[in-house]
Amino acid sequence: MKTHLLGMMALGIALTACNGKKQSDAGSPAESKASAAASVDAARLTAADSEPGSWMSYGRTYDEQRFSPLKKISTANVNGLGLAWSYKLDVDRATEATPVVVDGVMYVTGAFSIVSALDPVTGKELWKFDPQVPRDKDRDGCCDVANRGVAVWKGKVFVGAYDGRLIALDSKTGQKVWETDTVIDHERSYTVTGAPRVVKGKVIIGNGGAELGVRGYVGAYDADSGKLLWRFFTVPGDPSQPAEDKAMEMARKTWSGDTYWKFGGGGTVWDAMAYDPDLDLLYIGTGNGSTWNRQVRSPGGGDNLFLSSIVALKPDSGEYVWHYQTTPGDSWDYTATQHIMLADLTIGGEKRKVLMQAPKNGFFYVLDRATGKLLSADKYAPANWATHVDMETGRPVESEVADWSGKMQVISPGPLGAHNWQPMSFNPQTGYVYIPMQEALGAYVPDPKQTFSGKGTWHMGSQPLALPENPEELAGIAALHKGHLIAWDPIARKEVWRQDHVTVWNGGTLSTAGGLVFQGTADGRFVAYSADKGEKLWETPANTGVMAAPMTYEINGEQYVTVAAGWGGAFPLVLGGLSEPAKVRASARVLTYKIGGTASLPALQPVAANLPEPPELTGSESEVAQGRDLYNGHCGVCHGISAIAGSVLPDLRYLTPEKHSLFNGIVAGAYAAKGMPSFTGTLSAEQVDAIHQYVIKRAHDLKADLAKASTAKAEAKP
Repeated sequence: MKTHLLGMMALGIALTACNGKKQSDAGSPAESKASAAASVDAARLTAADSEPGSWMSYGRTYDEQRFSPLKKISTANVNGLGLAWSYKLDVDRATEATPVVVDGVMYVTGAFSIVSALDPVTGKELWKFDPQVPRDKDRDGCCDVANRGVAVWKGKVFVGAYDGRLIALDSKTGQKVWETDTVIDHERSYTVTGAPRVVKGKVIIGNGGAELGVRGYVGAYDADSGKLLWRFFTVPGDPSQPAEDKAMEMARKTWSGDTYWKFGGGGTVWDAMAYDPDLDLLYIGTGNGSTWNRQVRSPGGGDNLFLSSIVALKPDSGEYVWHYQTTPGDSWDYTATQHIMLADLTIGGEKRKVLMQAPKNGFFYVLDRATGKLLSADKYAPANWATHVDMETGRPVESEVADWSGKMQVISPGPLGAHNWQPMSFNPQTGYVYIPMQEALGAYVPDPKQTFSGKGTWHMGSQPLALPENPEELAGIAALHKGHLIAWDPIARKEVWRQDHVTVWNGGTLSTAGGLVFQGTADGRFVAYSADKGEKLWETPANTGVMAAPMTYEINGEQYVTVAAGWGGAFPLVLGGLSEPAKVRASARVLTYKIGGTASLPALQPVAANLPEPPELTGSESEVAQGRDLYNGHCGVCHGISAIAGSVLPDLRYLTPEKHSLFNGIVAGAYAAKGMPSFTGTLSAEQVDAIHQYVIKRAHDLKADLAKASTAKAEAKP
């Protein structure tokens, strides 16, 4: 059996319907409560600290520190927090947004890029906008149909739709003002999940899709009209064509061969951005290569700029200023798209304007943000792929296990990363950065013959993932995946304290002047810790896994803390077998707390379901084995590797007799409107039959496991 942890695969199946009512394209009329937010401009965003009761952008401030000066909720009274209100989001899929609160209105997004405007005191819906993303578009993304939030500017709310559109809405009514297609090639699997930023009247947005074979870029669009003002490509294109600019001329020299551009190259700008108004520099983080395996995408080697890099640009023109590459020649999916923060730190007795990042590769970086000079790089998590970073060259020193181009290697971190997209935060009072840290492994298995296979197909240059089907072996692998909240001192360059979680994929963090750090967890809790010592001071059930970062705001003298709660993303979708310790149901809600809040959540629904009687297994051993590889290569990214789902999308072992009878038709597109893409033209009828036989076999395995567990439980009773 092929068993590399997170080699990932060629795309998957999404047998799920969007729940909740259908919304119109234009949104419904707002009540007078909804403000036009007309005064949100450069001056106001730059001076965000002067109005601490608002949260006007994704990271609250341009420096993205996610620190709030509010302190009415503090270590002294946090035990009095209670639920003030909750709001049900439409789709119970990945919920990753940070709400924006400005001028008396909250703007928040859910799965499939649906935007809601809410009264932040009561949670009452003011308007809603559904961009009507085709539900089977999820096949074109790596990690669920998430959206991380909106940007506001001069009476408009901007959202990046999952299918690549950038949309401007009237902040008062939710009516569409303009719409722009940001996708340069619809034959490639581009998606947008990140929150836009607005800098000097320009809406900045990137995209995702590196695993599926796209070329990364970031674009700036006029906030008034949606017109494209500039575009910066992060990796070179067709070498037979002229390079777009001097940066691409420089980058082209670091790539080898003539096939990389056929895979797209990768380097997508799908999340991290920050802006320094004083230096007038925009910072972006870039993603992994397509394929992961450098020997496939760039067989002669090379650093492959600007993969896995932090790049500084001029926001007026998109002109390159400097870069720092965290992982030269990345072969491990070590993106540098993780949260970028700016701060002023005293290092070696000198005040420095710094940029901080904890990317996937396990090293915490501090850079001079004016020049890109490396100031420090230290391991904040287990990482065996490199021993250290050479401070003279700025390059990691790779270990013997790092090279998996010729044989399988078990490497840490794996592609889940030591820190993924979940935002960290910085508290200038303690001087600590609060990181959702992960311990995760990857067993990378090379597939040197991979070629570009078209839209909707994963390209890693590695073999499909398969997890053990034996429950005891699976539990052993799951135990190797651990989650922590750590406080990191970027000046002392060390961990100060940590809190352990039951598994990886916990929420982003918020720190406040009240001496608190807030974080949600994978097992369905929302927790407050003391910022200085990490003591747990308060927790409450969230009734679902929490991934998004909390935020806080103040209205009429009352401080509120809000988190968008909902389970999904790469970990539970792909690795349902490893996310079992969380045991949560996907239920998407906005949860808002205040001192003395008395609201309550609906009763927690159980995850487990009754197992229908599986059909007879008629396939031969070889057919089932073929079905296993096909399933893991085409279906596991959504329904879980080895047919173990993570409570987000349907677990195919629990298919009803009716669904079994419709299996071939569902795979052929009968449920496309419900989110299940068609695999016609990708899988033959015989291959679909083989996958079906494997699913049936896994249902029988589960039936036997449940019976065994029931017998053991009965025998254990006195």
